[in-house]
Amino acid sequence: MEKAQPLPPQKSNSFSSSSREEKLRESNRSLSFGAIKLEDRHQKKETDYNREDRIKEGKEINADEKQEEKEEATKENFQEAEPNFIAISEEIDHFLAILVSLQDAQFQISEPPELPESNIETFIAMLEMEIATYESGEQKWSPDHDEICLLDAFNRLHKLTSALTPLSSNAKYNHAMNRTGSALHHAMAFLEDEFFSLLDENSRAKQQDPGSASSKTKRPPSFSRPQQQPQQQHEQDRCILPSAESSTHEDSPTYPPDVVERLRGIAAAMISAGYVTECSEVFAVARHNAFYAGLSSLGFEKIGIDDVQKMAWDSLEGEIATWIRAFRHSITVSFPSERELFDIVFSGHQEIANSLFSDLALRAVFQLLNFAEAVAMTKRSTEKLFKMLDIYESLRDLMPTIDAILSVEANEEEESASSPAMDLKSEISAIRSRLGEAAVAIFCDLETSIKTDTGKTPVPGGAVHPLTRYVMNYLKYACEYKNTLEQIFRDYQRSERPSSYDDDGDDAPSDSTSNHENKENNNNADDPNPFAEQLMEVMELLHANLESKSKLYKDQALCNIFLMNNGRYIMKKIKGAAEINELLGDAWCRKRSSDLRQYHKNYQRETWSKVLACFRDGGLNVKGNVSKPVLKERFKSFNAMFDEILKTQSSWVVSDEQLQSELRVSISAVVVPAYRSFLGRYSQYLDPGRQTEKYIKFGADDLENYIDELFDGNPSSMARRRT
Repeated sequence: MEKAQPLPPQKSNSFSSSSREEKLRESNRSLSFGAIKLEDRHQKKETDYNREDRIKEGKEINADEKQEEKEEATKENFQEAEPNFIAISEEIDHFLAILVSLQDAQFQISEPPELPESNIETFIAMLEMEIATYESGEQKWSPDHDEICLLDAFNRLHKLTSALTPLSSNAKYNHAMNRTGSALHHAMAFLEDEFFSLLDENSRAKQQDPGSASSKTKRPPSFSRPQQQPQQQHEQDRCILPSAESSTHEDSPTYPPDVVERLRGIAAAMISAGYVTECSEVFAVARHNAFYAGLSSLGFEKIGIDDVQKMAWDSLEGEIATWIRAFRHSITVSFPSERELFDIVFSGHQEIANSLFSDLALRAVFQLLNFAEAVAMTKRSTEKLFKMLDIYESLRDLMPTIDAILSVEANEEEESASSPAMDLKSEISAIRSRLGEAAVAIFCDLETSIKTDTGKTPVPGGAVHPLTRYVMNYLKYACEYKNTLEQIFRDYQRSERPSSYDDDGDDAPSDSTSNHENKENNNNADDPNPFAEQLMEVMELLHANLESKSKLYKDQALCNIFLMNNGRYIMKKIKGAAEINELLGDAWCRKRSSDLRQYHKNYQRETWSKVLACFRDGGLNVKGNVSKPVLKERFKSFNAMFDEILKTQSSWVVSDEQLQSELRVSISAVVVPAYRSFLGRYSQYLDPGRQTEKYIKFGADDLENYIDELFDGNPSSMARRRT
């Protein structure tokens, strides 16, 4: 360990030789007081030795003498020990005061004052005995008066060593200096051990206290393969991590106040004695260990880049959620607590506190960033978009806090380009850049997913296609990151369309951290929005794909039901997500609503125009009379067509209740009145009884009831009703 080396006193001839000799004589008289007391103690020891000799010779010691000696020993041990130590300490202080006064007065010490060597030796012996008691474990060093006195004694020992150093050329003082230097080294080693023990024991006690940090965060929905999405999908909410405000700022400072005060006292003693390096290293190691143990208690463990690359997505997804929680907790809770602890323990030594804390924070953040960088380097796939955006947002949102923690100056010109803080800012910017590039590429890959979905098997019953559900749910969750994606797309906009980005992204522009926040909040209608344009392109591709898939149905009516189902699902999702609605705009929504109305008209024309043709008057009158054969044929045609419609369209699926109701009402509004009017005009021309029952199978009310059971996707229920 290093020892403090105080500067030698400066020489001066400001005092006369007579005054110098008088001062030395006075100091020697003062120091002799301690020697006299020490002589008394030696006489007491001699008496004790005589008593031992008498015991060896077999001479008897009566009971009164034994009791008297016992009481005397008790008195000596409990009453005289402390005063003797105090008296010796006072003598040493007096000796130090003389040396300091001579040095301060720039006095030439040709004949230094008499050295109270016996007092110094006794002082050191008592101090080492006290240290040995604690080192042996016989007694625990507790925060009471003894600890304060011991620290005070260590400081006195340091001052004594420093004062003797300039006099080491004198043989008489050289031995004392070596003795005090060795004792000081031992004392500082003891303090170093105590310092680490206090730090380590309290850290482990805190880590064993279970908290809520181990609870897992709810995972967001998976977007892996659209073909595997169920038709009736219960959508989960997006995973929202707890904000900094919701985190509990617990145990601030990290240790109890009494422990912090003890740490502060030890640090002050070690720094004062010149053992700054040892004190700093012990504190840094202990706090680094405690900090990473805290990360482990949050569930985060260090994972290598290769391991991240090989990890299955389900496992990596959980690790990312854990990382985000650990990163946010570290920046918003752990670092402020650590900052407070460092400032208190090293109060009066702000430079040391700043240096140690900066080192801890930088190391911790760099280690956490290694995981984020590894995630950005993984193979890209659609389901990874949201977790990458979560990491991106965490880095972006907490960067101001990181700046504040590390006291980064606003004027970057005053900072060294190679400073650790600037390196950290550059690293975070680079990782955000890679995450943003990956997010743009993944989102643009959605185009490819739509284009390559060319299945030739139509969805049964014209229901909503899995691709539609997949794309719209994906967009719904993506648009919850609307501001972030707009920022990313602006940062990475190119002269060509974003969908043509290369996987390596070599030409992507650098991250413009200083501008994106203003752009995010100050866009106007004339500003191009590359994310909105990309979203529009995705919607157009989906529309074209659905138009193509509708042609797989041979029945044109079912083709329109399919388009209505998917169109209504899309519109419902858009109306339920204000972000998508805002990005697509009212004009786009009006166009799609118009398409839906046209699909509806096309369906009615394809299905019910032929039915309504049965109710026309044309062709029924022949020479002014109703032709019964033609009338019977009309009823037969209607019955056959309606039976076929019931049989076929009861198996078709319209899952949206509002659309289902609209279709049924519109059909009933057209068909039922026409049928009721036709019956009223021509039913009397059929002979009552058997002939009427043969040709008139449906009443007007029955017709309405049957229509109300269309599009249930359950033809068996219709068949049971007909039997």
